[in-house]
Amino acid sequence: MQIIEVKEQSAIKAFHQVAQTIYKDDQNWVQPIMALEDATFDPAKNAFFNHGEGTRWILMDDEGKTVGRIGAFINRNKAYTFQQPTGGCGFFECIDNQEAATLLFDTAKTWLADRGMEAMDGPVNFGENLLNWGLLAEGFMQQGFGMPYNKPYYLNLFENYGFKIYFKQYSYHLNHKEPFPERFWKIAEWVAKKPDFRFEHVRFDNIEKYIQDFIKIYELAWARHDNHQSVNLDDIRGMMKIAKLIADEEFIWFAYYKDEPVLLFGMIPDWNQILKKLNGKINLWNLLKFIWYKKIRTITRARILLMGVVPKFQGTGLESAAFWHLDKMMQRKLWYEEVELSWVGDFNPKMMAIYTSVGSVPAKTHYTMRYLFDPNATFERAPMLTKEAREKNRES
Repeated sequence: MQIIEVKEQSAIKAFHQVAQTIYKDDQNWVQPIMALEDATFDPAKNAFFNHGEGTRWILMDDEGKTVGRIGAFINRNKAYTFQQPTGGCGFFECIDNQEAATLLFDTAKTWLADRGMEAMDGPVNFGENLLNWGLLAEGFMQQGFGMPYNKPYYLNLFENYGFKIYFKQYSYHLNHKEPFPERFWKIAEWVAKKPDFRFEHVRFDNIEKYIQDFIKIYELAWARHDNHQSVNLDDIRGMMKIAKLIADEEFIWFAYYKDEPVLLFGMIPDWNQILKKLNGKINLWNLLKFIWYKKIRTITRARILLMGVVPKFQGTGLESAAFWHLDKMMQRKLWYEEVELSWVGDFNPKMMAIYTSVGSVPAKTHYTMRYLFDPNATFERAPMLTKEAREKNRES
């Protein structure tokens, strides 16, 4: 077998074809937009290259057939926030063959080790963890846009190599046709109508203002996370560029208390319901098909990407009020039948409780796996969301 770094056009084509071959008879798989996958590895299109690096490979068997692929990357803003400097591997696809998988993992490991890394997470993305993050372990159904899908045997390939679960990611489904629980609804309405609170959705023509509001909320809401890193303005601007392409203005909400931003809530339509019909290609014909499918309201699901509340207002019912406003907006978009709340890590029980309180049910589980290069190093699961919670858990 032969590993080839993806640089030439023929290798780029093979990179995509291997996934198409593996999933050719799998009705749950949705071909990602190939141009977006390629952009991940393009320094001119991915802002994470400003503070990191990445590359990808394909694996050919002895007959010249492409049987696997993998990418490796380092986000230097985050790599050194862990006990071991940690990079990532992702975009992994492979036939059901441990030897092939091991060669792919070894290639990523060597590349990362040569650059000072001592561990790798996978399968992850060279970007924010909102998209293409984690290994599907339960809930083998068509995934919402940005949620990874893989064959069930992939878990064995990872575990046999030595990867362990760093944290579990849970996705919940909410039937929008069913009313919220009465107690939740009363609390939500009460908070939503308090005079000092103001809720508004994003307007893309004033995006810089919302970027600054995002940064304020992020620095407070996630500051107590054990692996917190300061936000990078270029990364956020890159996220907002993507949001303008894939989101609806009314799907991104901010809450303000006396004009100070205190909550961020983001959701996107499940574009996979259309992309399923386009085979991952962007051309004029597919663009026309996309416009048509959107016009006839093919999309009936939406996916909540993130929710953040500054600590001072956590547990006050503000999260519930966000869902109250969401419901009012969705009443004008009655073609949406289901909302996916994804994902929440097992290190965040508070958010899991909120998702349950609105009547949603667990539907899918992904794993973020971690591999330590030193077999004698002590493996630790992801800590609870706050340092205080982690210390309390260790004392109990």
